[in-house]
Amino acid sequence: MTPRRQPQGGQAPVVQRIRIRYAKRGPLRFTSHRDFARAFERALRRASVPIAFSQGFSPHPKISYASAVPTGVASEAEYLEIGLHTAVDPAELQRALDRALPPGLDVLEAVVARSPGGLPERIEASAWRIELPGVAPDRLGEAVAAFLAAEEILVERLTKQGRRTFDTRAAVVVMSTADTTQAPSEVDGVPCAILDLVVRQVTPSVRPDDILSGLRAVADLPSGPSRATRLAQGELTAHGEIDDPLAVDRDGVPIGGH
Repeated sequence: MTPRRQPQGGQAPVVQRIRIRYAKRGPLRFTSHRDFARAFERALRRASVPIAFSQGFSPHPKISYASAVPTGVASEAEYLEIGLHTAVDPAELQRALDRALPPGLDVLEAVVARSPGGLPERIEASAWRIELPGVAPDRLGEAVAAFLAAEEILVERLTKQGRRTFDTRAAVVVMSTADTTQAPSEVDGVPCAILDLVVRQVTPSVRPDDILSGLRAVADLPSGPSRATRLAQGELTAHGEIDDPLAVDRDGVPIGGH
């Protein structure tokens, strides 16, 4: 990409907004949000992206992040928006940024923002898949039944604001076990059960490890390592499904339309 330089003595206005979906895979799932932000800004420079900057004494690039996945958790659906001072081809931008980032931080899609509002306004819930090595599927099924039958399941977690209590049951919209009878799943060679979830975006946020704590609070589910992946983010439909937050920009399909 060969962008036009910003004018001397001031910051060029934003003429195009691009919304981006990216993934955190493999060992790069341990990248913190702060580390990703630094890597992404370096990628913008390497790819010669015409990023716009804020005004003021200490200008910063026009980047807006949606809800970030917790460190150590993989994701196929992370989102951000950038403001550009020169219009570009979003497909070319996607390829250039993907080449500039390390494998495992993968830019999957870039679309021109054609609708008002910001990405955070379109994030109401997330879909998750959690793999539980060494847990039998029938045992996980019993734990899921006990979880869904409860009216309230409180767990505690230490946060930056101190120890907080979360109602994990209220945050869960959908919880089910995946059928592994036809295609058994393994993590590092160990058979595992699979938990599928749709979780509301609440404050403070309820994370996959909070859900597992809730399951262990109501059922005799063994503790141990797990691997969580966020599969989708977006607005929540009446059927407990997730609407693609980029659909309205990509296809002109209204949010909530099916």
